[in-house]
Amino acid sequence: MGNQSGAAGSATFAGSDSRQYNYYTPKGRKATLYEDVTVDVQPDPERYLIQDWIISFANGDPAYNKARTALKSSNWHEYRAPDEEHERNHFARQSEIEETIKIITASARAQGAAKNYDQSWVKILQDHVGALKHPEHGLGGILLVAQRDGMTQMINNSILTNSSYKLRFAQDLLLYLAEVSLDLDGGLDEDAGKDHWLNDPIWQGARRAIETIGAASDHLEQYFAINVIYEALVTEPFRSGFVMQCGAMHGDFVTPAIVSTGEGDYERNLANTIEMFHILAHDPTHGASNQAVMQGWLATYVPLCVEASRQMQPIWSQPQVKRVKYSDAYARATNRLTTTLNQIDIALQKEVSL
Repeated sequence: MGNQSGAAGSATFAGSDSRQYNYYTPKGRKATLYEDVTVDVQPDPERYLIQDWIISFANGDPAYNKARTALKSSNWHEYRAPDEEHERNHFARQSEIEETIKIITASARAQGAAKNYDQSWVKILQDHVGALKHPEHGLGGILLVAQRDGMTQMINNSILTNSSYKLRFAQDLLLYLAEVSLDLDGGLDEDAGKDHWLNDPIWQGARRAIETIGAASDHLEQYFAINVIYEALVTEPFRSGFVMQCGAMHGDFVTPAIVSTGEGDYERNLANTIEMFHILAHDPTHGASNQAVMQGWLATYVPLCVEASRQMQPIWSQPQVKRVKYSDAYARATNRLTTTLNQIDIALQKEVSL
């Protein structure tokens, strides 16, 4: 026994001199830091937990349960986020965005920029940009809960960073509008946004859509509905198709810069979403059934979001300068949705119209 033990101790094992992790197959030729800190960080009995789940819920459900989504996968660990975001670079990016906003707003306040805003535009900021912070915060909360059910650390990370961006952007809008109000000597009602979100007919379709998404029990259904459908048809047309285009026409170069950070967030979130659902739509075993599930989600949420978008159309007629058309913003929105579905490789059913 002693000789055998000594022989084992003196053996050279494959990879023993490597400073890289080699327990997983990287997506590319070489493993990345993102993969090193995310792949297999979350336990999985089907890979390494030979004793099954160490902790389960009181009713016997495992800590992470495949039954919490209607989608199925032959390998949940295949997904790797295109933005390769993990804790360290996520906090760094959030910090950079906040520092940029700080510089923009400090410079604008020093120059008294808000006093040059057209009065019709100040009311837009008060009523509708003020309202926007509420759905952004609501979506962030939905995603914050949804990430808990992801079957891998890579899925958790993508949904959680999506939540973090939403909550940060909602806070950015809140703080920015508070500063505009100060610069206008209280000329902007900071509570008006909440009132419009709760009571203005313009926003009730958006509220209905978000509350419907929030009531879903499937975390991937929520992730899909938010990024593929709601963001494309409701939020992005307002952010990029209205605020970012109309601001400068009314003397406001600040708000579009702040809102552009939300657009940048969405580009990253959408790229992650497309990658995840493309993999699930082409799963070698469950691809066809997954596509049918996604089409069912489209049938549920597209009509809600189309109606929500159309109810917001009157906002485009409220500014003094009316060079931007809702029809153009909506055309870009439907093109965004169609392009996204093509990238995932699913299609709207004939009875679901845009």
